[in-house]
Parts: sequence; structure tokens; C-alpha cells
Amino acid sequence: MKKKKSLWLFLSCVLVLSLVLAGCSGSSEKGSSGGGSEKGGDVMIYGKGGDAVSLDPAIVTDGESYIVTEQMYETLVEFEKDSTEIVPALAEKWEVTPDGLKYTFTLRDGVAFHDGEEFNADAVVKNFERWAKSKDEAKFAYYASMFGGFEGDEGHVIKEVKAVDPKTVEFTLFRPQAPFLKNLAMSPFAIASPAKFDAIGENPVGTGPFKFKNWKKGDTIEVVKNDDYWNKELPKLDGVTFKVIKDNSARLNALIKGEIDLVDGVNPSDKSKVEDNSKLQLFERPSMNVGYLGFNVEKEPFNKKEVRQAINHLVNKDDIIKNFYEGTAEPAKNPMPPSIAGYDDSVQDYEYDVEKAKELLKKAGLEKGFKMDLWAMPVPRPYMPDGQKVAEALQASMKEVGIEAKIVTFEWGTYLEKVQAGEAPMFMLGWTGDNGDADNFLYTLLDKDNIGSNNYSRYSNDEVHKLLIEAQTTPDEAKRNELYKQAQQIIHEDAPWVPLVHSTPLLAGTSKIKEFVPHPKGSQSFQDVTLD
Repeated sequence: MKKKKSLWLFLSCVLVLSLVLAGCSGSSEKGSSGGGSEKGGDVMIYGKGGDAVSLDPAIVTDGESYIVTEQMYETLVEFEKDSTEIVPALAEKWEVTPDGLKYTFTLRDGVAFHDGEEFNADAVVKNFERWAKSKDEAKFAYYASMFGGFEGDEGHVIKEVKAVDPKTVEFTLFRPQAPFLKNLAMSPFAIASPAKFDAIGENPVGTGPFKFKNWKKGDTIEVVKNDDYWNKELPKLDGVTFKVIKDNSARLNALIKGEIDLVDGVNPSDKSKVEDNSKLQLFERPSMNVGYLGFNVEKEPFNKKEVRQAINHLVNKDDIIKNFYEGTAEPAKNPMPPSIAGYDDSVQDYEYDVEKAKELLKKAGLEKGFKMDLWAMPVPRPYMPDGQKVAEALQASMKEVGIEAKIVTFEWGTYLEKVQAGEAPMFMLGWTGDNGDADNFLYTLLDKDNIGSNNYSRYSNDEVHKLLIEAQTTPDEAKRNELYKQAQQIIHEDAPWVPLVHSTPLLAGTSKIKEFVPHPKGSQSFQDVTLD
């Protein structure tokens, strides 16, 4: 009996000691609501609506990719944390000649790529040569859109990129480009390790605060802290895991359950659910976007302006905003938002008018209507919380005049590829401004130079082109703004789009998240973020 009692006391002590040790071990870890790292640091789990298309920032145009690539890559200059003002990044300083034709950048010391290769002027030159010499507007769509084509093209802006010495790189332009620095700050022009160009789509190698760990397609992408980052105070997280949860409501429920830490694409109808939960916080991204219905103007019947104008008259934007945006959007009448300098508020929007639409269709010889495919986005985006439901509303509106629209969709990467190739007759898309300049909307999306890259409507107007090139070239902001207003008047009349909305995108996170500032351009590095 005594032996049994002693044994019981021994086992009890062991159990108590185990519980004490387990408690001590647990309190030393700083795991996030989604689970911390084993080393005691924080790994933030970010829920998003779609997977990345590629991890090579130069070949993608979508926010689902850039929210990941911005953790691993850096640009020569970058934007302020909460605005599109330019600040140093991989380049510490720069000088511009009075004629605006030469930019000389002094590069930062002590920077290395994640593969150990040195970051220097030669690496910068090789990145720009990779893009400029490619002649592939489908692959390097952003380069073509922002710099007027490729090496040898008539409109190409960049004459030469030269390494003066290991820490000095010089850009010479054929003509001044007013938004040149803002263009360089854009995510697609991040500098990758030249030694890994062939592999960076799947195994990215940049200089950024986080390094690539793994990618489970359709599920998760993991990045981890770069211990050799040039700024020794950053990043503050040990890593970020990007988790794909396609449905907005399911993504928010995962946040509420504590399975993830931060989510984008919060349904406007769920705003109060976040605000009323003391364990959560709501973030509003400043509006710098446009959601639109685009026409392929090369395909019948959308090669007729009257048809495009008719459909503009069939879209009840107020109802769409009421039913799908819950007051977190405003009607769009131009291809750029009011927050961008050069916006023309004098443009009169196409009013919702079914009879006017019928008149225009009759003028086009289509008074009985027609059949067509309406391509709907397969993933939620900041400017389009639910593409399928908005497509159904548009489908019902067009039916009033005999237009039978069959809703079509594809996987996100395929959708973008096919729309870019001109396969879609009418499609739903949107754009979040990359640099806060009107050029990034009007020239990038609707100039004839960019058919085959970002001008998905394949719209071409010589007068618009002349205005946009002149606006690029002049440094006078007042003159630039006037030129952009003239271009918007012509575009409005030609109607290559139905501009739908400018939204205020909503995100939600656990109350533990600190120092997260949603950037107007739609994505940002998480290098400053902490989980307290």
C-alpha cells in the first residue's frame, strides 16, 4: 500500500512539473492568431481571394501576384508608406538633368540578392535589358505600357541604361517622361537576381525583406524573414503565409475563428460584422481604382460606337452600388478616379435610359438585339467584390433590349491571358493605379501603343494618342492635366468601356496587427507589420 502511494505521489509530481514546463514554453512563444513560428517569432497569415499568377513581377499585372512579390523584391525608388510620393529604395539618391533626359542613380551599399549575389549597377542594367530586348508585349506587358514599347520601337522612351561604376547607374531617355520616377517605383520594375532570371516565376530571388520558402499552388505561398536584409531593423515579422480562400465570407469567417490574421476583399455587407467585433479591426484602402465593363472594339458588334453607347445607357450604376457595394463605392464616369490629378469632372455620364439604348441599337441596325458572351471575373478584387453577381445584374439589364448575354469565366490566370489576347467580346475587369498618375490609367489602359499588353479593349484613337504622348512629355502639371481632360472627353464619346465604380476596398485583421497601412496602389510590403 505504501509503495502504491509513493508511486502515485511520484507520478503526480511528474505531471505537475510537465504542466509547469509546458506553460513556461507556451508563454515564451509569440505565435499569431494563426499560429506562430517555432522559434518564437511571428508569422502572419494573410487570406486572399486568388492565387498568384507568377512570382516574377515583370510578367504579371494582377494584385494577387503583387501582394506576394512585394515582400521579396525591391525597386530603385519606392512610394511613401501611405501615398505615391517618391522616396529612396535600392537607390539612395538621384540627379536629373534640366532637360529631363538623363537620370543618374547612386545605389545603396551592402545590398545582396537572396542567392548571395551582389546587387550592383550591372544587375540593374541586366534587368532592364531583359525587359527592353524581349519584344514580347504579352509577357512584359507593363514594360511596354509604361515605356512606350521595346528597344527599337518608335515610341520607346528609354534610349540607354548604363553602369557608370558598380554603384552608379545612368538612364538616358529619347524624350522626357514626366512620370518616369513614378514608373520606376512600380512593382513590375523590381530588380531580380540576373543569375536566376529563368527560374524566378516559381523560385523568386530579389533583395527584399522576406525570402521565398515554398508555393503550394492554389493553397499557400510562404515567405520568411531575410536575416541578411540591408536594413537590420526590418522585417519585424518572421514570415508571412499567403492563404487562398476564394469566397469572401469564408475568408472573413476564418479570420473570426483565429485561423488567419489579415484578409482582403471584405464584403461591404460584412463591414459592421468587423466593426462590432472587439477582436478585429477594419482597414479601408484609399480609393485609387476603377471597375469597368470593357468592349473588344475589334469584334462585332462592339466595333460600332452606337452599340457601346447603348450598353452604357443600360447600366444602372446606382443599383449596382446599392446591391453589391453597400455604400463603399461611387459611380464611375471616366477611366480614372477623381483622386488622380487631371480628372475631368465636367464629363456627363451616360444616364440609365432604356429607351435611349433602344434608339442607339436601332441606329446600329440591331433593334432586335443580339447574342454574345459576357466574361465575368472568377475572383473577388478590390474594385469588384463579386464579379459573378454583378455580371448577373448586367445580364438582366441587357435582356431588356433583346441582348442575350451568356456569362463565361475561367481560372484567374487563364482569364487574364485570354482577355489580353483579345478573345473576349465583352469582359469585366478593373485597375488599381500603380503610381498615382493619370498616365497609368489613360495611356496604359487605352492608348493604341498598348494593344496587346494592357489595352484589353484594343481601342485606338490617333487624337487620344497625340494628347497622351504630349502629356507624358511636358513637365508642366497644369498643362498635363488639361491634356488629360481633353483625352477623357474623346474617350467618353467613343465609349470603349462602361466605367462602373470607384470603390473603397475593405480589409480586416486581428486586433494584434500593428503598423499595417493599406497603400492606395493596392499592395504593400509587410516589413513594418507586427503582431503584438
